[in-house]
Amino acid sequence: MSPNQHKKTTVTKTLKRGFFLTLGALLVSMALEVFLVPNQIIDGGIVGISIIASFLFPIPLSAFLLVLNIPFLIFGYKQIGKTFTLSTLYSVSIMSLGVQFIHGAPTVTNDFLLAAVFGGITLGLGVGLILRYNGSLDGTEILAIILTRSIPFSVGEIIMFFNIFILGSAGFVFGWDKAMYSLIAYFIAFKTIDLVLEGLDESKAVTIISNNAPEIAEAIMARLGRGVTYLFGKGGFTGEEKEILYCVVTRLELAKLRQIVLDSDPDAFVAVEHVAEVMGGRFAKKAIHP
Repeated sequence: MSPNQHKKTTVTKTLKRGFFLTLGALLVSMALEVFLVPNQIIDGGIVGISIIASFLFPIPLSAFLLVLNIPFLIFGYKQIGKTFTLSTLYSVSIMSLGVQFIHGAPTVTNDFLLAAVFGGITLGLGVGLILRYNGSLDGTEILAIILTRSIPFSVGEIIMFFNIFILGSAGFVFGWDKAMYSLIAYFIAFKTIDLVLEGLDESKAVTIISNNAPEIAEAIMARLGRGVTYLFGKGGFTGEEKEILYCVVTRLELAKLRQIVLDSDPDAFVAVEHVAEVMGGRFAKKAIHP
């Protein structure tokens, strides 16, 4: 790749990242000001702390969102990396501006359950986009990443501890019914984030052990358009040499793959595993037969 092509590609990637970080931050702003905050429903992390603080003190929510995140960004700059820190700072700034701009907009619903559900979905979409493009909206995530280097807990466990404390605090400030609605919103946002990061075509790795391995492999390649890799093993009880098939399919293709295997060998051993991410190879190829 020539220097000009490399520069053009870098600019394109930066603009794309900036667009989706902006979109994600604005979605989060909408979730907060249109659904959650007017109904006193909170999120976890710095966002949740900011909502509680803005309720207790006569300071705008947008100011808390920005100011409370800055110490974590400064603390994590050298630890986490320049790109991640700058992307996070940009996302937090856009979110803060979005909250300030949208503040005072008409509330869509006063039904707490509807606010928790649709606020959680909108929040999850926004946060998912930001995470997908190498950013964050929460300084506690940076703190958790750093803390994992010195304490025997994962990032997820540390964030969960923070959020249990924050969501529990909402019970004392807004009432326990609002705290429970906040848990609903948090859970829905969490699941929506997974959906954005993994996509609708969640991938599955399938291991097949069968005496009809060549026939099954040919059918998978012909009917699903997916590549198949041969592995070789030996049965633990029989000592017999075995051909093992390994392939990766989408969640939507899994049922058809099962049927292919059953049609060829009803006694085949099939193990299905979740795959977090797939890159390269022929995986992007679509099925070539209905």
